[in-house]
Formats: sequence, structure tokens, C-alpha cells
Amino acid sequence: MDDRAIPHLRSQLLAWWQAHGRREPEQKPWMFAAGGRFPDPGEPLPPLGVWIAEVMLQQTQLQVVLPYWQRWMAAFPSLEALAAAEEHDVLLLWQGLGYYSRARRLHQGARQLLEQPWPRDLDGWLALPGIGRSTAGGILSSAFDLPEAILDGNVKRVLARLIASPRPPARELKGFWRLSEQLLDPQRPRAFNQALMDLGATICTPRNPSCGACPWMGHCAAYASGDPAAYPVKDAPRELPFQVIGVGVVLNDAGEVLIDQRLNEGLLGGLWEFPGGKQEPGEAIEATVARELMEELAITVEVGEELITLEHAYSHKKLRFVVHLCRWTGGEPQPLACQQVRWVRPEQLGDFPFPAANARIIAALLERLGLADTAAAPGQPGDSAAAA
Repeated sequence: MDDRAIPHLRSQLLAWWQAHGRREPEQKPWMFAAGGRFPDPGEPLPPLGVWIAEVMLQQTQLQVVLPYWQRWMAAFPSLEALAAAEEHDVLLLWQGLGYYSRARRLHQGARQLLEQPWPRDLDGWLALPGIGRSTAGGILSSAFDLPEAILDGNVKRVLARLIASPRPPARELKGFWRLSEQLLDPQRPRAFNQALMDLGATICTPRNPSCGACPWMGHCAAYASGDPAAYPVKDAPRELPFQVIGVGVVLNDAGEVLIDQRLNEGLLGGLWEFPGGKQEPGEAIEATVARELMEELAITVEVGEELITLEHAYSHKKLRFVVHLCRWTGGEPQPLACQQVRWVRPEQLGDFPFPAANARIIAALLERLGLADTAAAPGQPGDSAAAA
């Protein structure tokens, strides 16, 4: 990047953002001072709301995050409130947003932050669980207007097109970080980073970018190439492995349903689920359900009719969940591969944090039992399914 062009790029981007950016308090309430006023240069903002928002926005779009952020801040309006909360309540409030380890790490981070002042440098934020360089830069620039660069997905796409990078950003991270630092306006880092993210989210979109409305169109090498949507360059997609998961919705004679809480490790750690596991080659799905329930919970069941089948694609595999109703016939449930097990009334399932795909299982169960109007199934569209 020619250093002589940088002041012009900064001024063009900030002028565009002043006129067209997402600058309404209802769009990003954590970015505004009391009374709905965008803060003056150098004016700090309450870091709690910024921190929560930046973590929620990791791999999640703004319109999805906003209602979660509002509910979270209403439930945990202070660092002390979040630190004192039970993990169950934290996960229940996060339910449907996906990547649940983020919620657990916010909970852990709140307890860590109680023992120290709010960090004012990268090292201080990087010492907290779940915080990487871009998130730390976003917090420092947004809350304290400090000159720290960011490199989230929107920014990577904008920069890749600006220079028509011939390699995927993930393979050139050092160079992309240098470019982000080079472009950053040290006098207005908060406004510049917000403008850069807004440009990627609203103009320089993954598909059909609105190049005619872009303030950097005249400097953009991808636009000059005639095919800006060809950037960022991507690696060839890998074929994802496919697995079938047998799931048992186990009912006892009292009409209660059996659920278990996953171990804290992994993508969906700490959440509740209906028990089950992977189908072995040549195994009937009913046999899978019976075997997994014996291996995981030490119980025997009579596997009944299919309740529902659903599919979900993770970043690393595709899963099909085949869910069967089961009648408990013997063995006291034991948490052999989970934290705990519990018999609950079907109407109480909404009181537990489940992966959102389980909402479809719960809804199907309540409908089958004639209880569809008595309890709301948990979860929101777009979340991960129950994991194997």
C-alpha cells in the first residue's frame, strides 16, 4: 500500500461512515454514551457492554447478536452480577447463539476481572479467556478509543479486495495485520474501526458487493480487476465427513423424560441434551440407541417409534440425528460420560439450556404428548444441533 494514499483512504472512509454508517443507538447500543450520543474522540465508554458485544460478535452477525446482548445486559448489568451468576443461568441466557464456550469464558473472565482494573492494553485483554487479538483490539478501540487495529471477517474481506490479495487471508495474516495497522487512523481509531467493519457488513459484502457506493472504489484493486466478488481468494472446500447419530428420548412410567448434561469440554460443553451417539457400520439405528444408552447411562430401554430426524452441518462434519422414543426398562441412570443426568417433566425442558437443534426435538415431543401449548421449546434458529 502506497503510504501517500493512506490519509485520503482514511478521510474517505470516515466521511462515508459519517453519512451512511450504522450510527443509530438501537443498532449498536454499546457504542453510545448516555443519551444516545456517539462519544467524542478520546471519551471512554463503559467497557462491560463493549466486551460482551465483541465476544458475541465473534463469528455471529450483528442482527443476531443485538437481542441477545440486550437480554444479557438486563440480566447481568454489572461485572459483579455476571461473576456471581450460576453457569446454568449464563448458558440458558446464551441459548441459541451458538459457540457456547464463549458464554463460559465470559463467565470466567468476569470473575478474573473482579480482581483487577479494566485492561488498557492488548496483553491485559489477551490474558482473559476467549479473547484473541482482533477482539482485544475491538474492545480497546471501541471502549477507550485506543489505536489498536482489528481483523475480523468483514475487515479481512475489505482488505483482501482493496489489494486484490492472490492468497486467502488466513495464509497471509501477518500481511493483513500490517495493512490494518497501516490504515488505522491514530486520531480516531474508534470511528475508523467501526467504519471499516460497517463497510464490510453493508457495502463490501461477500456476494454482490455494492461497489458503486463504496468510498474506496477508486483505490480498490479487486474492483479494477472487473471481478471483485472473486476476492477474498478461498482454498478449495474440503468434503465433510458424514455421521448418523441415534438419539433416545427416554420416558419413565411417571411420564418424565431423561436428559443429561454434557461435559464442559467441546463446542457444546455444559449444555443439556437427549442421550445418544454414533451409529456403527451395519448397525440398525434402534440398536445404536439401545447400545449408546447402556454405554453412556447404564440403562436398558425399549426403543419405540421414530420421533423426528434432523440434520446439521458443523464446520468439520455433517450429522444426521435419528431420534426415537424409548421406554425405560431398567438400570438406575448413571453419568458415565456426562456431568449429570436428570428426570424432568416434559413441560420443564425449557428451563434447561439445550443446543438449539434440540428445540425441534422438544417441540416434536411436546406435540406428540399433547403438550405443545404448555411450554416453549428452547433455542433460536441457526444454532448448532446436538453434538455427538
